[in-house]
Amino acid sequence: MLSVLAVDDEEPALAELLYLLRADPRIRSAEGATGATEALRRIGAALEAGPGDPAAVDVVFLDIHMAGLSGLDMARLLAGFAQPPLIVFVTAHEDFAVRAFDLKAVDYVLKPVRRERLAEAVRRVTELVGERAPVAAPATDQIAVELGGITRFVAVDDIAYVEARGDYARLHTDTGSHLVRIPLTTLEERWRARGFVRVHRSHLVALNRIDELRLDAGAMSVRVGAVELAVSRRHARALRDLLMRQGGR
Repeated sequence: MLSVLAVDDEEPALAELLYLLRADPRIRSAEGATGATEALRRIGAALEAGPGDPAAVDVVFLDIHMAGLSGLDMARLLAGFAQPPLIVFVTAHEDFAVRAFDLKAVDYVLKPVRRERLAEAVRRVTELVGERAPVAAPATDQIAVELGGITRFVAVDDIAYVEARGDYARLHTDTGSHLVRIPLTTLEERWRARGFVRVHRSHLVALNRIDELRLDAGAMSVRVGAVELAVSRRHARALRDLLMRQGGR
């Protein structure tokens, strides 16, 4: 069964499309987004979590004319993903069909959307999803970040440490930092298997980026590049044990 993301900046049109999609028995879940930036953030998070995650997206039903990034712009960005979702364009305009199929769209559905026509698009998607062979996960996972209204993707392997900012987190790389609306505890759970360790209530650090462990008058800290981060007493013993195990390999 399919997991679907519908994208349209006109809420009545989005609600109607979601109603029709959710009525199709071949669709497991159908969620909506009112713009390309929100949709890219969701897709990026789903890809980062892995193919078995409940948030995974098989296909995007995508409007073309939207404020900010258009549907065509979003399709071009998705084409650069390691394993992008399939795309079905849903639009009131006939004159973008050639460009849509150049972007490998599965189908091009005109508004107002008819139930029978949408069912045919779902059939085509279902067949293609069934034909997709399993592929290995990309060597480098990514996380979506926003910069000046543009969504970009940062490789998790490039992140040295993460700083808590309330419900947000700031990702620090060798070339800069990026703010994401994800709590530090969520990133800790997601990235534990990738070697990230909590050293303080405010910091999550990539274990392989720790250059030095320091003890000064009973206080512990770690050096990550040019930055020194305090290690709380609560996390000190676990961190020391991890570093000793890593050094003994």
